[in-house]
Amino acid sequence: MKKQGNQTYVLSSPVPIISTASIVGPKEKDGPLSKSFDKCLEDEFWGENSWEKAESKIIRETSLLAISKSGLPSSDIDFIFAGDLLNQCISSSFGLRESNIPFFGVFGACSTFVESLILGSMTIDGNFANNVLCAASSHFCSAEKQFRFPLELGNQRPPSSQWTVTGSGAAVISKTGTGPKITSFTPGKIIDMGIKDVNNMGAAMAGAACDTLVTHLNDLNRNPNYYDAIFTGDLGYIGKEILIDLAKENNYLIDSLYEDCGVLIFNKSKQDTHSGGSGCGCVASVFSSYIYEKMKEKNLNKVLLIATGALMNSTTSAQGESIPGIAHAISIENID
Repeated sequence: MKKQGNQTYVLSSPVPIISTASIVGPKEKDGPLSKSFDKCLEDEFWGENSWEKAESKIIRETSLLAISKSGLPSSDIDFIFAGDLLNQCISSSFGLRESNIPFFGVFGACSTFVESLILGSMTIDGNFANNVLCAASSHFCSAEKQFRFPLELGNQRPPSSQWTVTGSGAAVISKTGTGPKITSFTPGKIIDMGIKDVNNMGAAMAGAACDTLVTHLNDLNRNPNYYDAIFTGDLGYIGKEILIDLAKENNYLIDSLYEDCGVLIFNKSKQDTHSGGSGCGCVASVFSSYIYEKMKEKNLNKVLLIATGALMNSTTSAQGESIPGIAHAISIENID
C-alpha cells in the first residue's frame, strides 16, 4: 500500500520534475523575485484585446516553454493537467486547445498547481504515463472582474485583501530524467473556518493549510525540521501568521523554516499589495522559478509545498455562504 497514516501517499518511484517555466506580469516584474522568472510582461494585455485572452496566452506560452526546456518533443507528453480561476477553466482550455495533447482541466482554486502535480505524479507512478505537463495561471484583472468588482469602479481594497498574481507556472514531470523529485503527497480535506469576508482569503484558507500540514507530519512521523523549507501557496501575511499560531497549537514550531509564496512575490511596503499575493499563478510561478531554482542549485534539498485554495465564487458570496478552504501538499526532495 502506498498510503501511510490517514491521507498521505508515498510514491513507489519518486517522480522527477525535469523542467519548469514561469511568465508573470508587470507588477510581479517589479517585485523581489523578478530575476527568477523566465519572462516578465510589460503590460497586462500582452498584445491581446482582453484580459482573459491575455491569461490564455500566458499559460500557453509558459507551457510551451516548460516543454521546450525539458528537451522532450510535445508528442512525448502524455497528459496535461492544468487549471485557473475563471469560469469553466477557460484560460487553460482555450490557451491549450492547440496543444494536441490529452487534457484534464483541474480546479482547486489557488491550490490548482499542486493538485495538478499530485494527479500527474499519481498517473506516472501508476504507469499510466511517462511524461506529464502540469500548469496553472491567474490574472489580476480577469480575477477582479469575475470575483469582486470591475476595475473601472476603482473600489477601495481593505488591508486584509490580497493581490491576484498575473502569471503562470508550468512543470514537466517524468518517469525518468533528472531534477528534484516528488516523493509523497497529502491531498487536503475541505475545511470551513466560517469566514465570509471575500477580502480575507488568508484567514479562510489557514485552517486547511494547518490540517494538511499536521496530517502530513503525523502520517509520516516527521518533525518540521525534516524539511529545509516549508512553503504555502498564497496565505499572505495574515494567513501566514494564523498558520504559524495554529501549527503551534498542534505542537509544531514552523516559523523559522516557513515562508509563503504570496509574501515572497511582492514588496508589501513599495507595491501596495496589502496582505500579499494570491491566485493560481502565485504558487505556480514562485515554485517554477525561485523555489525550483534553489532546489536545482542544492540550496534547498527537502521542501514541503502546500498550496491553498478558497472554494468559493461570486454567487456563493452573494448568497451569504462561508468560504471553504482546501490545501494540498507535496514533498519534493533531491535524492539519487
